Amino acid sequence: MGRLAGRRALFAVPVLAAVTFGVFAIAAVSPFDPVKAYAGTAGLTASQENLDELRANLGVDQPLVARWWDWLTSAVRGDFGDSSTLRQPVAEVIGERAGWSVLLAATAFAAAILLGTLLGVLAARRRGGLVDRAVSSLAYTLEAAPPFWLGLLAVWLFALKLGVLPAGGLTDTGSDTVTAGQVARHLILPAAVLAISQLPWFALYVRQGVGDALDEDPVRGARARGLAERTVLIGHALRSGMLPVLTLIGSRVPELITGALLVETVFSWPGIAAATVEAATAVDFPLLAALTVLATAAVLVGNLLADLLYGLADPRVGFDG
Repeated sequence: MGRLAGRRALFAVPVLAAVTFGVFAIAAVSPFDPVKAYAGTAGLTASQENLDELRANLGVDQPLVARWWDWLTSAVRGDFGDSSTLRQPVAEVIGERAGWSVLLAATAFAAAILLGTLLGVLAARRRGGLVDRAVSSLAYTLEAAPPFWLGLLAVWLFALKLGVLPAGGLTDTGSDTVTAGQVARHLILPAAVLAISQLPWFALYVRQGVGDALDEDPVRGARARGLAERTVLIGHALRSGMLPVLTLIGSRVPELITGALLVETVFSWPGIAAATVEAATAVDFPLLAALTVLATAAVLVGNLLADLLYGLADPRVGFDG
């Protein structure tokens, strides 16, 4: 396990370096001018001399490779620079917002796995039956539904029509303090929408895996020995059928991040979505590169976690591959 994690860590170094260079390269050919974005309306009347001075202060007058290398060497030392759009250190921008994004994504992902597993098992018990057809139809329908559309529908129904849940934000209107109760109430809708957007893949994978396991000889033998159906389903079929689902965890991380950004925007959740949008539109090099590194690292960690879980669940795989 340690050797696998070490190899993945070494592999991550060039990947992260290449990703950050790609961010700076794309930003370099972008039609947006970071100097004018930083200056705002004052840039419309500023002289060229003042704009050139501001360009030098921001470091965007240097060649692409020089800008990227300066940022990369500083980032290795823990200095990700200053955000030109939010006027504060990048580390503070991420530190203030990443926790809320992690809370939303982790809650939604856990709910998607649990509910998807339950629905998949129910569908796999009698493939082709009424429950199977209903679960499969629901999964394929939700698979085609964009997260932002689900979010807008949830706001319309539960916040505007029924008035049972808040439409967005982190705390109640007029509240000066953040309490656990308020956060929990405001988390329900965005976490539910994000979980629903991830649920179809887990339900379909579990249905296929458990359904195939129920047709295998060991499971048939367990039934022939007179074991209870619940024991056969949970103790034998589910354990075998869940192995392919473990590989799905890592592959769903990119989609989870993308979905979280859309859901945060719809529900005004104070995560990194707003910072990401501002960094992209204003060509905020330091913030954009740091957020990209963060997302890439999350994907790499998700893939590593999936491989480790698969190796622990199936000793035949091992960790040497």
